[in-house]
Amino acid sequence: MKKLVVAVLCVVIAVSLAFPGFAAPKKYVLKFNHVLAESEPFHQGFVKWANRVKERTKGGLEIQVFPSGQLGVEEDIIEQLRQGANVGQNTDSARLGMYVPEIAVLNAPYFVETIDEVVKLQNLPSIKKWEKELADKHGIKILSFNWIQGLRHIVSNKPVRSPKDLKGQRIRTPGAPIWQESIRAIGASPVAMNFGDVYVGIQQGAVDGADLVYRNVTGAKLYEAAKYISETKHILLINFEVVGAKFFNSLPAEYQKILVEECNKAGLETSRLMEKEVLELKKFLREKGVTIIEDVDIEAFKKAGEDAYKALKLTNVKAQLYKEMGKK
Repeated sequence: MKKLVVAVLCVVIAVSLAFPGFAAPKKYVLKFNHVLAESEPFHQGFVKWANRVKERTKGGLEIQVFPSGQLGVEEDIIEQLRQGANVGQNTDSARLGMYVPEIAVLNAPYFVETIDEVVKLQNLPSIKKWEKELADKHGIKILSFNWIQGLRHIVSNKPVRSPKDLKGQRIRTPGAPIWQESIRAIGASPVAMNFGDVYVGIQQGAVDGADLVYRNVTGAKLYEAAKYISETKHILLINFEVVGAKFFNSLPAEYQKILVEECNKAGLETSRLMEKEVLELKKFLREKGVTIIEDVDIEAFKKAGEDAYKALKLTNVKAQLYKEMGKK
């Protein structure tokens, strides 16, 4: 084995001496951060993405996946990638809306309701314009938003069937404006809180509940703290995979293409998988003593949700995207 290594080194040295301009192909590394646990389908999807990119670039581009926020909090990672660091982050349009306000509409109440509708968004002129603005003005390159975690519902210790049932309820949601206004619009009082604190927050009464997808509930064992899931379906949770524009632009064109293609592919596969597993998750939760409220007045919630668009001046933005989509 040692002889083989020495022989390889000799060849490399010989080539370098014979061809002074010769250099071994540069290797690129992307450190990708997300806050979910290793058991989550998204993590497995990110690993699949990483493996495919490594295979197609023959090791020239390596994605190292860090679950459970191992690299730091989301806001810090986004700031690092904006400055050119070789890091990436799983995020959402609510947080990206802090830079380009219009893009937050993708996380607004009842904006889209299916994975197929999200796919239609990919090539809309307005979306392309916002993506370019994020990259050119703010240093944030969107690789894909084919990563859909599912519909968000109200998780609490009280059944919710209409917006009036949320009156006076303190519901945890992320701190970005569109999240806060969405929860306020459907009748509750929004409380910004880290996802990791939700379990204790409900147990100790700091909040009355949270708005989450089914996978969040099972993954964080929230069925031990809350006994009702009311299917309000108020937001289809679309996730964005982002890297720094400087880092992305430093990659060879072929690597850029592969990075985006495989991210889109793995995202759609993972989203379809999560959509299919909802029935199993609901069965599991019922066995854990959770009551799932399905007879929810969705039309009343949709009507109430319009207040979020008005509060953030997104009504016209929504209308424009619907026009581009051919959606009424």
